[in-house]
Amino acid sequence: MTDFSQAIPSCAWQHPIGQDWEHHYIVRYASNLDDGPWHGAPLGGFGAGCIGRSPRGDFNLWHLDGGEHIFQTFPGCQFSVFEQCGDLTQAYALCTEAPSDGSLSTWQWYPKSSGPRSAQPDTATGPAPDPAHTGTYHALYPRSWFVYQNVFNAELTCEQLSPIWANNYQESSYPVAIFVWTAHNPTDQPLTLSIMLSWQNMVGWFTNTEKTPEVLQRDDGSPYYDYVPPLGQSAGNYNLLVQTGDAVGCVMNGAWSHHGRSPQEGDGSWAIATPVQADTELFFHIRWNPAGDGSDLWQTFATGGALTNQIVDQPAAVDEQIGCAIALRFTLQPGETRQIPVSLAWDLPVTEYAAGISEYRRYTDFFGREGCHAWAIARTALKEFRQWQQQIIDWQQPILDRADFPDWFKMALFNELYDLTSGGTLWTAATELDPVGQFAVLECVDYRWYESLDVRLYGGFATLLLWPELEKAVIRAFARAIPTADQRTRIIGYYYTVGEANHYAPRKLKGATPHDLGAPNEQPFIQTNYTSYQDCNQWKDLPSDFVIQVYRAYKLTGEQDVQFLADCWPAVTETLKYLKRFDTDGDGLPENGGAPDQTFDDWQLKGVSAYCGGLWMAALESAIAIAKILTQAHLAPGNTPILVTQYQRWLEQSRNHFHQKLWNGQYYRLDTGSGSDVVMADQLCGQFCARLLGLPDLVAEEYVRSALEAIYDACFVKFNAYAAQAAIPQTQKFAGAQAGTFRSAQPGQAIGAANGVLPSGVPEDPDGTHQLEVWTGINFGLATFFAQMGQPERAFAITEAVVQQIYAYGLQFRTPEAITAFGTFRACHYLRPLAIWGLYGMLVEWKSSQSPAS
Repeated sequence: MTDFSQAIPSCAWQHPIGQDWEHHYIVRYASNLDDGPWHGAPLGGFGAGCIGRSPRGDFNLWHLDGGEHIFQTFPGCQFSVFEQCGDLTQAYALCTEAPSDGSLSTWQWYPKSSGPRSAQPDTATGPAPDPAHTGTYHALYPRSWFVYQNVFNAELTCEQLSPIWANNYQESSYPVAIFVWTAHNPTDQPLTLSIMLSWQNMVGWFTNTEKTPEVLQRDDGSPYYDYVPPLGQSAGNYNLLVQTGDAVGCVMNGAWSHHGRSPQEGDGSWAIATPVQADTELFFHIRWNPAGDGSDLWQTFATGGALTNQIVDQPAAVDEQIGCAIALRFTLQPGETRQIPVSLAWDLPVTEYAAGISEYRRYTDFFGREGCHAWAIARTALKEFRQWQQQIIDWQQPILDRADFPDWFKMALFNELYDLTSGGTLWTAATELDPVGQFAVLECVDYRWYESLDVRLYGGFATLLLWPELEKAVIRAFARAIPTADQRTRIIGYYYTVGEANHYAPRKLKGATPHDLGAPNEQPFIQTNYTSYQDCNQWKDLPSDFVIQVYRAYKLTGEQDVQFLADCWPAVTETLKYLKRFDTDGDGLPENGGAPDQTFDDWQLKGVSAYCGGLWMAALESAIAIAKILTQAHLAPGNTPILVTQYQRWLEQSRNHFHQKLWNGQYYRLDTGSGSDVVMADQLCGQFCARLLGLPDLVAEEYVRSALEAIYDACFVKFNAYAAQAAIPQTQKFAGAQAGTFRSAQPGQAIGAANGVLPSGVPEDPDGTHQLEVWTGINFGLATFFAQMGQPERAFAITEAVVQQIYAYGLQFRTPEAITAFGTFRACHYLRPLAIWGLYGMLVEWKSSQSPAS
């Protein structure tokens, strides 16, 4: 028996096709998004819009309008397979769930796996195949595979990919997916197969019909707006059969193309294509009804693997749906193997923010802005997909070959990159000012604003390592925003949640580092600070985060781009001056104000805090280092020596007071004002950043090691012992109302490190929110800190605990910000978990930079 899974990396994530989840996480707050566990690796390039296909086989995630989320299956978008063996025929649409609305009732749907996967025989004398196991979905982003078993006589594998690889600033933007079908005949008689791709014409669907949506407030205090896309409104859409050179397929277009105007958001074209191959019959259907019973497509396909070859160019009427399809029929002799590539492309060139404010997407730099290039993109994929495969393999293989990395780590490294595609990503066309365009990823789908700076302090490690020009583009956008001001006031949501009277604050003060680069419904990069849960002008970590990330983007990308430092320097000096205003007692350290005013924005810090104080000192060290580089390059402004003297004085003051005020003999206290004994997991984030950049340690190494020991013992070891016991009654409590949804509480199974608990591992406040959550990205950052300090075993222990929760309990490809011991999560599709690349960087890339400067 030929095993086509050999080409699939053994570390790829796996799930039996269609098999239900015994236990999976559910959302913590009803107002937050919870689409359930059926998520797979996304298809499509950065900022081009993407499509998700789940382990059930359905195309169900549609992030095709920048920053907007649609989770819905359109059953007519589907692969189907017909097989004939002698006089016996069978045909299945390759999704395990039939439509719930009664449409496509004549179709036969693929049987789902219903039991644990059993070992497949290696020889003819091995154990019999398990009929309950119908195949396996595998994913190692940007590639994924469906391996179909025990249903067809043929051995079938479908590999899916988009052209994503490191340091690629062209193909990684393409709106395209390639599906490479491999079919093998293991029998002693001929097999006839037909592979069909059907697709629904969706032109015009992906835009907001509410052009000026009202900003509302969720029950958790965060802002949101309604997204109302015109799904199903296809009047005037039409399909064409196209053959150009050695490619043949269908193009889907819309009424907009007849109006003689440039495309608007939602306008454009789609295409499905395949190469013309010898010994392969091509069939097509240009106009079938995806909303009907499906017999107009299925009757001929299920009978003989053929389609009607009808060419009808009549546009869709009002309230009518139309689709197209291509089918490829071929015969395999005993022992023969064939590969059949099929491409899917979309050309939706415009992203609109507020009404009348729009951008062209990055891929239009290579294919044009007219909205009619889906066919050209699909053909390009057919010509280049083997090269794309090899580029991905060449990028991934050195990591996959490392014997010192466990398979679960290799798997999570690549799969966590999914968010760069499906995180509502913007990547605009290039300009003279932005030669690779502007780039941004949402904080998450629930918190729909771009590139939250506190979050990307850890979440930025992926772009820093793999696409450094995109990393620098993000930081430049923040540098441009710092000098701006927006005096419009808005209500602060945090006070709403605690029942206090309305609190209002200006949106953006001059010199303040913005929290984010804006939202999809306004004008990102120009109108910043969209979030209003807290007054981000008061945050004590954002200015420090910015300065550190400026120096990091220079230091860890080759130390060559001095002009980048020069571009950012004015913003560095302005925001440090702004933050110093919060040093109310003159000890050199800005004080936290009581209301949550940092990344843990539901957790009050009072007075000098270990978290913000350490970041402040690391920022001062970074600024001094930047000034030295600019001076040596003769790019420093004339007042730079004065500023450096000032920063050195502030830094000396800060050092003299930080340890003295916060050290308790074992770890650094949360702050000076709350009297809390909580062990904060991220208390020495600033020290981690300083050492990462080769800067002087903020505190002596003996104190760093003592604090890390306290963190590991309290927040990880003892917290997980507490959590395992605490979760049992809570799971039982909800068993009736949420049967089969909560993760089983398994004593001894760690879920990760809590943000902050008492030294005993128990909560200071059992009803606390952020303290008792396990933040996935913070855990990956903490693990990187342990690796930095020569403790890789603890780094992997923390990371493995979190990865296990994500990929064993239905959070894959929607990794949340936070999980709890009770099987709940918050804020899925989150940016910060990209921090796992920080651990990779620490283990491989940055070891030589870890000797602190004297």
